[in-house]
Amino acid sequence: TEMPPAAMPTVTDAQIAAIVVAANSADIENAKLAQSKSQNAEVKKFATLMMTDHGSVNDKAVALVTKLGVTPEENETSRNLKSSQEAMRATLSGKSGAEFDAAYADNEVTYHQSVLDALDQTLIPSAQNAELKQLLIDTRPAFVAHMDHAKQLQAKVTAP
Repeated sequence: TEMPPAAMPTVTDAQIAAIVVAANSADIENAKLAQSKSQNAEVKKFATLMMTDHGSVNDKAVALVTKLGVTPEENETSRNLKSSQEAMRATLSGKSGAEFDAAYADNEVTYHQSVLDALDQTLIPSAQNAELKQLLIDTRPAFVAHMDHAKQLQAKVTAP
């Protein structure tokens, strides 16, 4: 087997579980904020989709780690995800109207790209348990679809 690049942080399955839950939960919180702040039907529709899809992934992840007897373990990546998105929501809370919609869409594009990067570079390669690895692989297309959808939303709501 090839050695992973030195830059790639190794994470345990317990840490991966915490990262997955943090990633999904953060975007659910972002979506709830968008639901409450946006007046734009497209933004609201996108936010509803994020709440449903990320909620579903979280349910699957929690069910799997429970079955495997793995306790999610907080780590630098999961904490960074939470804190960066909390900071983003604080920024978004100060915006309204078209400015909010554009900033939310921008963050969703960046956010889903960063999660995809984490999946490809760290989470999937580091997962030891076959079922956990498969869950990550199976979840990846949804993140790609979300990013594409976020880019479409971004194009529609870009502030003049």
